[in-house]
Amino acid sequence: MLRIGLTGGMGAGKSTVARILADLGAVIIDSDLIAREVVAPGTEGLAALVAAFGTEILAADGSLDRPALAAKAFADDKSRATLNSITHPLVGKRTAELISAAAPDAIVVQDIPLLVENGLAPLMNLVIVVDVDAETRLRRLVEFRGVAEADARARIAAQATDEQRRAVADVLLDNSGAPAAIEGEVRRLWQERLVPFEHNLRAGTPARKKDIRLVPANPDWAVQAQRLIARLWLACGAAASRIDHIGSTAVPELPAKDVLDLQITVADLAAADGLRDALGAAGFPVRPEITEDCPRPTPQDPAGTDVTLWTKRYHQNADPGRLANVHVRVAGTPGQEYALLFRDWLRADAEARAEYLEVKRAAEAKATGLTGEAATIAYLDVKEPWFAAAYPRMQAWRDR
Repeated sequence: MLRIGLTGGMGAGKSTVARILADLGAVIIDSDLIAREVVAPGTEGLAALVAAFGTEILAADGSLDRPALAAKAFADDKSRATLNSITHPLVGKRTAELISAAAPDAIVVQDIPLLVENGLAPLMNLVIVVDVDAETRLRRLVEFRGVAEADARARIAAQATDEQRRAVADVLLDNSGAPAAIEGEVRRLWQERLVPFEHNLRAGTPARKKDIRLVPANPDWAVQAQRLIARLWLACGAAASRIDHIGSTAVPELPAKDVLDLQITVADLAAADGLRDALGAAGFPVRPEITEDCPRPTPQDPAGTDVTLWTKRYHQNADPGRLANVHVRVAGTPGQEYALLFRDWLRADAEARAEYLEVKRAAEAKATGLTGEAATIAYLDVKEPWFAAAYPRMQAWRDR
């Protein structure tokens, strides 16, 4: 199933977005609601809190007196750690139960206020951040929720900053306008991205563009790549020795197709094959028909005909809103080293960068009017001869 993380600062309107998504058919898992549920009267959670902090944290009716608990639990780091050691496992267990109960084709939206603070973004297939500047959120808390201004400022200061939330946001929803303005944006997101993403994930189908078009360099490509790399690390674990942003989008100021290229380095092809299901579940289904790069002359193979030196596994992102290619290559093979060397050479050599851009534009022109595999073949037909000629130049640059 597709797992979406939904977060935002206090007063941003996260609950409004959750309600709209629920109306559209999403399964909403509210972490605040779960946190209350696991410490309700009669639960093991409440009993554990009383054992740790005393009966003074109980209200007259036997329920949890939250201000009384806060006064004790947040008095020092040790008390806070005790609180977290009791509640976090219970919340995690209940969350897992709710996720397991959802249908296989569900779009599960986890409403988590502290998603950023707790480092949960890589667990999600996609993160939505409801974005409103801190001063507007402060005003909403004071005017509409009756929170004292000093208390509101303290709560906002204790949460992640706007910049920290934006860094993990695959989708940034601006909710600073009129209350109804956000609904159209959420509905478009649902139809154009979330529903196709869920279908692709379930079917094991990568998202792909039909045509080939270069766009101006995007300074956000590097940040977007790091978000995907965090998910890939979680999927790969110890099977990967490094994960890198490669290709044209990894070269600042170079126009490129709006498709990120990432490389996972593994010890051998058995490790690459062993990652197939984990990467698919993380949102990166395999393209089983693609098993190698175009061979080039190497010291081991001067003729450049030994395809076994250039074997790889190839995955693509299922998210139609963020296309990405994931190359899984074996450490020390020519293909793995070539990808890193090519990126670093282009970053360092302005003349080579300009030359490559001209080749890319010529390739784009040849692919114009074509779609699908025909467009890809036409594009590569122009680029591959230049790649072959550039290889010894890259190596000479490396040796210098």
